[in-house]
Amino acid sequence: MNAEVVAQNTVEETENTEVQMQVVEPKITPQVASMWNNTKMFNLAYKLAGFLGQSDLVPQNYQGKVANCLIAIDIANRMGISPMAVMQNSQVVRGRFSWTGSACKSMIDGCGRFKNTRYVMVGEKGTDSWGYYLEAEDKNGNIIKGVEVTIGMAKAEGWYAQNPKWRNITELMLKYRCAAFFMRTECAGLAMGFLTAEENEDIIPDTPKPNLSELLDKENN
Repeated sequence: MNAEVVAQNTVEETENTEVQMQVVEPKITPQVASMWNNTKMFNLAYKLAGFLGQSDLVPQNYQGKVANCLIAIDIANRMGISPMAVMQNSQVVRGRFSWTGSACKSMIDGCGRFKNTRYVMVGEKGTDSWGYYLEAEDKNGNIIKGVEVTIGMAKAEGWYAQNPKWRNITELMLKYRCAAFFMRTECAGLAMGFLTAEENEDIIPDTPKPNLSELLDKENN
């Protein structure tokens, strides 16, 4: 075998070796252990839920309801806070887990991403232009302005007519809503996709559509 053939074989072997070295077997990322996929963790959480459900200090939605307490524990674990904090700052509205309106600003202030949060009033009281937005300063000193919420918006969205709280405690509802919007747009991870109690109260239920039998009965009558 001449030198040229040997050299060519050596180059081919080297190229094949390099190709083989570049092929990396895909790594399977193990599922993070949680109370839902780890029997030991679930048993501990279930035992804790039983204790919490027996307490008179937890809200009524959790008293004697182990399943509700388990969900609160799961949310607390994912957020890194106390289950009691989740229970005290949540409600069940129309079958949905909901944060209280006051919880939004508390979570924004406690997340460590913002400082000097404050409500800023806009418009004129007693008119549709009256409203608020939440303003905060981030770690870089930038002023972050949240979504502006006004009476005009509440009326246009149907909240004002649907929920009497908008007429009875108007200022509080304006502040709750703008804090909820700030959390949903600027630090959505805190809300974890859940609406506030006030937002769920403002949802207008779908009007059930009559079925064919009902329509025929109306025509016959």
